[in-house]
Amino acid sequence: MLKPTNDLNHPLARAFQSFIKADNFPCVGAKSALARGKMRFVVGKEIGSAWDDLRIYPNLLDLVQDYRADPALFQSLVVLFENDAALDEAAFERNLWARLQSLSDKDEWLGQRPDPRVSADPDDPHFSLSFGGEAFFVVGLHPHASRPARRFQRPALVFNLHDQFERLREQGRYERLREAIITRDVALAGTPNPMLARHGAISEARQYSGRQVGPDWQCPFRKRKEEQDAA
Repeated sequence: MLKPTNDLNHPLARAFQSFIKADNFPCVGAKSALARGKMRFVVGKEIGSAWDDLRIYPNLLDLVQDYRADPALFQSLVVLFENDAALDEAAFERNLWARLQSLSDKDEWLGQRPDPRVSADPDDPHFSLSFGGEAFFVVGLHPHASRPARRFQRPALVFNLHDQFERLREQGRYERLREAIITRDVALAGTPNPMLARHGAISEARQYSGRQVGPDWQCPFRKRKEEQDAA
């Protein structure tokens, strides 16, 4: 397993930082992470290849370790891919889930237990991915995303620690932050995001890729073996 790295000064990472800093970018949480120096970067080659998974995974574990030592809010890991800019929304979604499946399989193979505070079943309304025992919410971005806030020049995966949302709720800050993001997103896109939902209302897996999906959509993610055996 490779050691964690931070590609903060890579040209693509710098372009992403400028994307987040833009006045009309709606996610104030991402702006806070960047401003506080809590946004980490890994730059890979292709989202359709497993080549960089062994570079991505140690950075997820490193983020978990640092967060547990100092649970400061607004920390995230941004994985950017230099190629695959021509992918349409459906192709991006397939590749997003291929990467998430591969990373989850590595987590399971290394004996990491899923976060017990969430479900590992992608059909469960309380689903979240787990790495290193911590739950994560993932935001996908790519050039052909239908929502402007998800439209970056190259494919990207942003891993956000789920515990941060729970802590914001405990502090009474979550709803204000959520409403600020929604208001800014509507100002940018002209319409509300139809896929937006609160955790526990419907599986968050439907939101990861940014593609609008219907009620019959099936998540391609496989549950961990221990979850399958328990079912």
